[in-house]
Amino acid sequence: MSKKIVTVQGVEITFLEKGKDDFFSLTDMARKFNPENANTLVLNWMRNRNTIEFLGVWEQLYNPDFNSIEFDRIKNEAGLNTFILSIKRWTSDTNAIGIYAKTGRYDSGTFAHKDIALQFCYWLSPTFQLHLIKEFQRLKTDESTRLGLDWNLKRQLAKANWYIHTEAVREHLVPLIDWNTKQEAYAQASEADLLNLALFGMTAREWKVANPDLTGNLRDHASTEQLLVLANLQSLNAKLLEWDSPKDQRLEILNKTAREQMEILVNTRAIQNIGQLQGNSNPGLIEG
Repeated sequence: MSKKIVTVQGVEITFLEKGKDDFFSLTDMARKFNPENANTLVLNWMRNRNTIEFLGVWEQLYNPDFNSIEFDRIKNEAGLNTFILSIKRWTSDTNAIGIYAKTGRYDSGTFAHKDIALQFCYWLSPTFQLHLIKEFQRLKTDESTRLGLDWNLKRQLAKANWYIHTEAVREHLVPLIDWNTKQEAYAQASEADLLNLALFGMTAREWKVANPDLTGNLRDHASTEQLLVLANLQSLNAKLLEWDSPKDQRLEILNKTAREQMEILVNTRAIQNIGQLQGNSNPGLIEG
């Protein structure tokens, strides 16, 4: 789970990325309108019958463990002068997942899924909500552009190294007379799959059989770390071909190198930061 901050009309609003979902701090939003008693605004919003109905519908749509019986009980109490609904009661009684209270030295307060957070933001101020949506969309667009450039750069690096690798195959595996023939195609495909086996543990055909609904090829779906290692493996295999290393020996060396480099990459701070930006978990190590 990664933490980020978006600034809206001079107010810093924390949001947490949990998998594919974003949870915004309702407390940060409320501070713009009531700096001294932000939590009071959140509790007043929670007392509203329309709010409770909105929360209940959201949970019924996205939470299979939602307790609808307790939800109906709470909804029937809404509107009474004595009615108070805390975040703790809401989550404990109904098993709700869309909103929760977080305690700790940092990031304490009430957090809600972006769908719910936007509804709260609208309750505070429709104008403030529009500014939040605009700034959040800008942030996501910037991140998507950066990550796309980063991934494409690594993909192009791997492709550039592939040309070096191709020439090594031509020079050391395929006789000059057989260039641009089926024999060369077989040799190239075999060497490509040698790298696939070393890094991904499967051939291109095996990946396609296992993923019939995905477009592109195995390498199109590789992580940034895998593409970095692939570029290195291509250069290494070209050198091993130059040294006339047997295929079984090359596979062993390439696989060992892949595992070593992947372990280094996933444990360095730089790659961990890349993983946080992508919202992905670290890729597993390649088993020999």
